[in-house]
Amino acid sequence: MIDIPMITTTQGVTELANRLQDEQIVACDLEADSLHRYQEKVCLIQFSIPNFSALVDPLAGPDLSPLASVMTNPAIRKVFHGADYDVRSLHRDFGLEIKNLFDTMIASQFLGKKDLGLAATLKKRFDVTLNKQSQKADWSRRPLSPEMLNYAAMDTRFLIDLHMQLEEELQKKGRLSWVIEECFFLEQVRVAARKNAPLFLRFKGASRLPPRTLAVLEELLHFRDEQARRMDRPPFKVVGNETLAELATKRPLTINTLVDIKGLSENITQRHGSGLLRAIAKGLAIPDTKLPQYPLSPRPERDLRKDSRLKRLKRWREIKASEMTLDPGILANNILLEALANLPDGAPVNEIIPRNWQRELFADEITRELA
Repeated sequence: MIDIPMITTTQGVTELANRLQDEQIVACDLEADSLHRYQEKVCLIQFSIPNFSALVDPLAGPDLSPLASVMTNPAIRKVFHGADYDVRSLHRDFGLEIKNLFDTMIASQFLGKKDLGLAATLKKRFDVTLNKQSQKADWSRRPLSPEMLNYAAMDTRFLIDLHMQLEEELQKKGRLSWVIEECFFLEQVRVAARKNAPLFLRFKGASRLPPRTLAVLEELLHFRDEQARRMDRPPFKVVGNETLAELATKRPLTINTLVDIKGLSENITQRHGSGLLRAIAKGLAIPDTKLPQYPLSPRPERDLRKDSRLKRLKRWREIKASEMTLDPGILANNILLEALANLPDGAPVNEIIPRNWQRELFADEITRELA
């Protein structure tokens, strides 16, 4: 077990921030409770520098604003592994922004690595085995077990060494600037605001359901969401998606017929059975003229010119990615290829290609492919 300080006070956060200000590289990670609470939140923030690690407990109520001077300092590189969720969460919960981010997972992608998980990466490079038993633990509970604290500390302990190795390998391949640019864009991602739209739009498979089933499903989703909020649990832990889909399709009307629904345990039926039946009845009572329709995008007319261009671009991408030992989607994703294929004849491709490294690497080749 690793003995690391747990910081729970504003004074402790300030002292940590002052200590980190003198560093050139700081490894960072966080743990959240998305698998256990209705409204997910950051429950632990980990920091490591050479010969020192610390854990910050935001649930203890300290003011985390002193950390902003570290996270936004462009002279200090912040190293994460798979930073997308972390960047969004730190900004959502604490208003913390990050400058000079380095994501070791993105770096591994640009080196053509296949196993991108931190555990697999550390095992291969440092022969370190991460105990993943705490990966899905409820990080909002206190006190945290010694095993959970050790797991959290290990997540950042080797990130600086990993960063140094990856940076050297990227420099040798001439790809370091590519990763730096990708990480710059990653610094700016944010949690999307929830739109006032039907819940079924976020339900897998809803686009294939008829209007009446959609109406029942929407009522069931609202009921589940209300219960999840009241219980402070993720919606899927109240009633699973497969069970909701079956309820919307079979539409049982009595408690006795609920037993035929897969995934409805006796406990769930006792707790939520009446509410589920009311939701089903509410969906069935909606007049035919007011039934919801899933908003399907109109199928575009076949464009043979675009199809031919897109086929050439995908073939070019496969060859180019193979030559560079890169995943084709890293080189150029399908959204970019679609946009390029739609360009008018002779239009400059540089206006469509979003990254400097992409423009420098293959803008001329794309222009020839589209000619």
